[in-house]
Amino acid sequence: MARSSMLTSDEAVAQISAMHPVKRIARPEEIALFVAFLPSDDASFITGAALAIDGGFTTR
Repeated sequence: MARSSMLTSDEAVAQISAMHPVKRIARPEEIALFVAFLPSDDASFITGAALAIDGGFTTR
């Protein structure tokens, strides 16, 4: 969504990517995998957690 609305140039993508510790913007598939994980049995022991899916941006 960000790519289509805010990131209209390669330069904008490069600037925002440079701010992230992993030096790139998340792919939609990465977010979808996490969203699919949460209601799965593999996440059954996760309770009351705030999990950021931001490539380490908020912890830098």
